[in-house]
Amino acid sequence: MFNLSGKTALVTGTTSGLGRRFAQILAQAGARVAISGRRLDRLGALESDLLGQGHSVKAFAFDVTKPDQIVPTLDQIEASLGPVDILVNNAGMNSNKRIDQYTVDDFDAVMNTNVKGAFFCAQQVGMRMIKRKTGGRIINIASIGAHTPLPGLTAYCMSKAAIGMMTRSLARDWARFNINVNAICPGFILTEINDEWFSTDGGKKQIDSFPRKRLGDAADLDATLLLLASDDSRFMTGSLITVDDGQSLG
Repeated sequence: MFNLSGKTALVTGTTSGLGRRFAQILAQAGARVAISGRRLDRLGALESDLLGQGHSVKAFAFDVTKPDQIVPTLDQIEASLGPVDILVNNAGMNSNKRIDQYTVDDFDAVMNTNVKGAFFCAQQVGMRMIKRKTGGRIINIASIGAHTPLPGLTAYCMSKAAIGMMTRSLARDWARFNINVNAICPGFILTEINDEWFSTDGGKKQIDSFPRKRLGDAADLDATLLLLASDDSRFMTGSLITVDDGQSLG
């Protein structure tokens, strides 16, 4: 199960956190992996690490908030690793502020990364899949914030709700082209983005409010990612899969 040999995967936002883990797991499953992001030093380190493990991987400097970079990047990926069979729309950000503190720039930063970037990446990858008549897999990384309000993260939750609807809409539109579009909605997982918060009294209090009083680990998403990336999910499209240890149950 979950054999990705012969497949090419593009993971956006691989310079830290979940994206880094996704790239590692897809490579271990046999995929050729295009890693991408804005922090070139981290991209280079991850590329060296995966190449050292014997995996087929190549790094591409790529900012999802700049749509004019998408087509040239896909061209480079195809020339180096082959056409993209699997897209993991992972690049994302949040801005933890009260509503009255938000500026237009804050709002645009969240939406341009989480929604606009993901939409146009999916658009361009999907169009190439349709042209090749090969089908493929698009995996959008949403959040429990797509269906559960998270305090202080209103714009973030709005963006992830948009990703949820985008997932279902693309799945419907592209089903006839054998393109499966699904989303993972993770709960709170410990990464470098939130580790400082969860070490504070407020963060510890939040963890204590969860049903199992714990955070997730990036590895907790491995099986879901591999299922959606592989042919074993051929009967799944338009699904939003919550993986949160019950955190959104209240």
